[in-house]
Amino acid sequence: MTEAPGPLRRWVLAARPRTLPAAMVPVVVGVALIRPRTINWGNSVLCLVVALALQVGTNYANDYSDGIRGTDEVRVGPFRLTASKLVPADSVRNAAFASFFLAGTAGLFLASRTSWWLVAIGATAICAGWFYTGGPRPYGYYGFGELFVFVYFGIVATVGSAYVQHLTFSSRSWWLGVATGFMACALLEANNLRDVEGDRSSGKKTLAARMNRERAPWLFAVCIVGVLVAIAGSGHIVVGIVAILLYIPAVRLAFSKKNGRELLPMLKYSARTQLQLGALLAVVLVFRIGV
Repeated sequence: MTEAPGPLRRWVLAARPRTLPAAMVPVVVGVALIRPRTINWGNSVLCLVVALALQVGTNYANDYSDGIRGTDEVRVGPFRLTASKLVPADSVRNAAFASFFLAGTAGLFLASRTSWWLVAIGATAICAGWFYTGGPRPYGYYGFGELFVFVYFGIVATVGSAYVQHLTFSSRSWWLGVATGFMACALLEANNLRDVEGDRSSGKKTLAARMNRERAPWLFAVCIVGVLVAIAGSGHIVVGIVAILLYIPAVRLAFSKKNGRELLPMLKYSARTQLQLGALLAVVLVFRIGV
């Protein structure tokens, strides 16, 4: 029997560190679009705080909501606080609220320094994070999770991070927002593909669960192609080709005969690739390398 993680480690695990690239990469890419000498570092840090706090808050909210519904009773993924019964459900819910509060506070400060319309965007992001698996009709249970991560951890995070630098929109930020959005969706598909059988048995109808284990890998493949097309659209075709190569280990695992826990490395591969691509794009953008 696996030994239960300690008091601090259990909270770190439940924050799902491997999903954090979905929050960091779009901010880094959006900021990298700006010439280094003109970057507003204060606004950049606030964007990163908002993104990370929103991601962690959403992860804790999912842990709480899935746990009290019993969905995680048949989950084969990483450690969950609520389902493990090691932490009271109310404490997990309060941790989610605290994370959302931090995101909201940083967002308000950012809006006061830039534009107040960001408050509305931030409010919808927090609501989307909670109702992903929370509330009476969680949209994540009906196959709309990809839309949430694509919009908020792709378009909004990337375009928004570029916008708050000098309050102007960059055409390339939209292409790169689509690219990071597909990266975030690939990360989600790596998670959902692993949980297909558990989600189907618990009534959680993610897109992967609707398509079943045999067809769901094509969702992952579509996300990778989306990354390539969007990066190429931003003018960096070579980086797009590199993206395909970096995703090969995850793609091969997706189309393998493995199931359940055997697919756990797929999340690691996808998160690692997202970080590598984010770093590569940042270097290319900062040094204005035309590849």
